[in-house]
Amino acid sequence: MELSLEGKVALVTGGSRGIGKAIAKTFAEAGAKVMIVSRKQETLEEAAAEIGEGCQWLSANTGDAASAEAAVAATIEAFGAVDILVNNAATNPYAGPMIDVDTARWDKTILVNLTAPLMWTQAAWRAHMEENGGVVINISSVGGLSTSPVLGVYDLTKSALIHMTQQLGAELGPKVRVNAICPGLIKTDFARMLWEGEAGDQVAQMYPLKRLGEVEDIAGAALYLAADTGSWMTGQHIVLDGGGLVRFNEE
Repeated sequence: MELSLEGKVALVTGGSRGIGKAIAKTFAEAGAKVMIVSRKQETLEEAAAEIGEGCQWLSANTGDAASAEAAVAATIEAFGAVDILVNNAATNPYAGPMIDVDTARWDKTILVNLTAPLMWTQAAWRAHMEENGGVVINISSVGGLSTSPVLGVYDLTKSALIHMTQQLGAELGPKVRVNAICPGLIKTDFARMLWEGEAGDQVAQMYPLKRLGEVEDIAGAALYLAADTGSWMTGQHIVLDGGGLVRFNEE
């Protein structure tokens, strides 16, 4: 089995920066045609130019069902298929105890992090994957496997995304495989407040592997899941956290 995506077409939400851009670039280098989606045109143009390999982009609201359908249709028009969907786009508008969250930020987090992956998967399924098969990769979080004093709302959506992955893995087989990746702390702009400065160094030293994650770590796992190497895997989640979940509790 090869880590090759030659002849495949991938659609990546949140593909203009961070983990999404790294996945798109890795897929393109492995032979896939790639469509990246996010909201800001300028960032998308820059990312597509960096990715190269015929990468195209589309500005869209990830949390809108009509936008999901339009993006899937545009990808099929451009490349003839949607073989791989990466649900990477996420938001985190609230930090603090869950008991204190306001309804507006709760609803936004649920919409972008949980409802949107379902809508985009539905769109890809109906337009192409139901008949032709495919791969769905959901970017969850190691936070979805534990609790947090400040990220409880975000982590709740990521925990639910893991269960959605299991549910859709059961429903969409054998033609479509659905898996998730659960990153620990990755050095992205999205998570900058968690890793910049001394705080990041302290977290890294807590991990058995003594470093924070890089976007390439996640992209490599996504390639494994999308390629033939992941052909007997569905409904599962891969934890990439530098060993954070297995570290000794020294408290």
